[in-house]
Amino acid sequence: MRARHVVVVVGLLLATACGQGAKQEPPVNAEDVMFVQMMVQHHRQGIEIAKVGTSQAADSEVKTLSAAIESTQQDEVEMMLRWLHSWDQPLTAPTGAHDHHGGLPETDAKRVQELKRSKNFDYDLLNLLIAHQDDAVQMAAAEVSGGANPAVQQWAAQVQTSRRAQIDMMMDLIKR
Repeated sequence: MRARHVVVVVGLLLATACGQGAKQEPPVNAEDVMFVQMMVQHHRQGIEIAKVGTSQAADSEVKTLSAAIESTQQDEVEMMLRWLHSWDQPLTAPTGAHDHHGGLPETDAKRVQELKRSKNFDYDLLNLLIAHQDDAVQMAAAEVSGGANPAVQQWAAQVQTSRRAQIDMMMDLIKR
């Protein structure tokens, strides 16, 4: 009787272990991959802009906001790169791969150089960051509506909320 009990327990343990091995990964579609690839580059541009703000802003709140954007977006880049690695996807898309989606909203190096020489730095920085963060909101909206991966969609929804709040904050700073 005892041997039979041991066999039943071992059988249950094996069945449980086998069930765990069959765990499926969350789905990932082309929209998820495209969004993450594009957002990595977009965040890197945002980090570059924020670094300039951190070093040159006159207003302490603008300087603090710039530092927060820089730090947050660096953490998010690392998270997105981990996703791409785990999906066995390239970290960047081939040139022109996303043109049919409207391409990647970019803040080119020329704009950043102009910002560095601005006579009205804080105002121009805030305007550039508002446009940049609005681009992130638009990109995140496409992921929320067309993505398949629950974690990426949840993060995209958070991007929409947080960037809208940042835009509101920056609009208030501009009005001062």
